[in-house]
Amino acid sequence: MRLGKVKINHYINYLVIGVMTLVLGIMSASGAGFDSSMLFLLEKIAISIILAVSLSLVVGFLGELSLGHAGFMCIGAYIGGKASALLVPSMGNGLVPLLIALVVGCAAAAVCGAIVGIPALRLRGDYLAIVTLAFGEIVKSLFLNTSEKTFGGTLGLDTPRYDKDYLFIIAFVLVLVTLAIVQNYIRSKHGRAVTAIRDNEIAARATGINVTKYKLLTFILSASLAGMAGVLYSYSNYNIQSLKFGYNYSIEILVMVVLGGMGNINGSIIAAVLITWLNTWLPTKLTGDLAVLQNLLYALVLIVIVIYNNAPKLKAFRDTYNFGALVKKFKKHDPAHINDDKAKWDVVPTKISMDEVLSVDFTPQNLGPDKKGGDK
Repeated sequence: MRLGKVKINHYINYLVIGVMTLVLGIMSASGAGFDSSMLFLLEKIAISIILAVSLSLVVGFLGELSLGHAGFMCIGAYIGGKASALLVPSMGNGLVPLLIALVVGCAAAAVCGAIVGIPALRLRGDYLAIVTLAFGEIVKSLFLNTSEKTFGGTLGLDTPRYDKDYLFIIAFVLVLVTLAIVQNYIRSKHGRAVTAIRDNEIAARATGINVTKYKLLTFILSASLAGMAGVLYSYSNYNIQSLKFGYNYSIEILVMVVLGGMGNINGSIIAAVLITWLNTWLPTKLTGDLAVLQNLLYALVLIVIVIYNNAPKLKAFRDTYNFGALVKKFKKHDPAHINDDKAKWDVVPTKISMDEVLSVDFTPQNLGPDKKGGDK
């Protein structure tokens, strides 16, 4: 679907999230508001979307398996949280300290992404997954064993809590920023180089693509966005504990990317919303003796989604009843009018009329030998 030269499909996610943020923000400001649990859930959803979209850069578009995404989030949360804890007493708990903390957290995560990426991205497959997993566990252990005066140690780092009536709005604005960065990167020539590396690294290298450069650039960008999510997490909680950013949390982020579809940004957004809601809803509904069913139901939901997305026998059903197919059913289409066909004869410039007939006459004297015995 096009509007002039603008592809509307590329901006649907911006529109949906932007309208939702505007409506929720107006409701919150007008006093129609939400309870604390709902506001906290919105903050968690925004953080999960940023994490899923950023990891999709490495896993979905670059084709490398990373299991240390929670480690970069941990770095952003601790470094950005420490910066905010130092700034808030003198500057107040306003927007300026939050922006400074975001810059500091993103920069710290990006630097660590470069340090890890330079040696790690020479590896592939399971080896890269093991290295990134080890990185995440090392980061968690380092912050866990710090002193109370630096990063809180085992008790965690105390951070300022931003006004819950407005933090979710800032979080969703940062979701839009994340989408703008990731989608523009993927749709640029750099993104095409990244997908070429994913499809066939040897062929990409043979065509002159600097594989190491693009791998490292994508890894750093993904890490910095995870650091931004970590800063939001620090502002969403009064205390940060490194045990939260363990192996299981990295797997949870990876599940969001896989369920949404490899290299599918909109799918990652939907999966992030669904999984975050399930993780919040199940513990509140299944309490007491039913608490043992939480992980069981969570696993069953994930299995059903995976089967639906990948079962060959359901392919016809998916093709018939997906969102795009339903939109086409309600949209009238006239085959006689194809406005976006750039190869129409009345659009392509030509030097001659298409009804002219070109001919070349070859006479015997032109094809025969010349007087000197040579051929013309």
